[in-house]
Amino acid sequence: MGGVVMSFARKWWGILPVLLCALLAVGCWAQFRQNQLASRMVRLHVVANSDSDEDQTLKLQVRDAVLERCRELLAGSDTAGDARETLEAALPDLAAAGLAVVEEQGYDCSVAVSLEYTNFPTIDYGDFSLPAGDYQALWVELGAGEGHNWWCVLFPGLCLEPVSDLAQSAMAEGLTEEDVALLTKDGVDYVLRFRILELWDSICN
Repeated sequence: MGGVVMSFARKWWGILPVLLCALLAVGCWAQFRQNQLASRMVRLHVVANSDSDEDQTLKLQVRDAVLERCRELLAGSDTAGDARETLEAALPDLAAAGLAVVEEQGYDCSVAVSLEYTNFPTIDYGDFSLPAGDYQALWVELGAGEGHNWWCVLFPGLCLEPVSDLAQSAMAEGLTEEDVALLTKDGVDYVLRFRILELWDSICN
């Protein structure tokens, strides 16, 4: 009996390095793939002052004003790099647009706007999904920033206006066919690839 156990143990000790190498390879691929996707995007993160009905309504009103201004600013952006530079230069303008809504609605609430890397969970937007990971995002925070938030994608402009043909619109602004296949759940191995990206982000964080 002891010999059988020893043989089993030796077999697993022999397999373990192979499994670890495979896990590392898959993890490196997942990180590389998510980084590629993130490099072609700018996301939007709007955080409400609190979860009161009033603050949540104000959040959406500020969101609309910021999105409208972003639509104008990003009209000439061909790449995510162009979009980031444009947004960076326009941060004071975007904060002013949000603050104008706050004051118009009769609230006394600060509006902080920044461009920074943020860790996002996996999010399903209905027509498309994005895997968990770090993305550069336009961050709009109202007041204490303790309320539920709102996420979407500024570039490609997947939340600037209704997208009738997501694939065509996304690829026109720099995403690849592989990116679109990952986002829109096309392809027989979609679920496996997506879950690997989620798992690796969970391990890293």
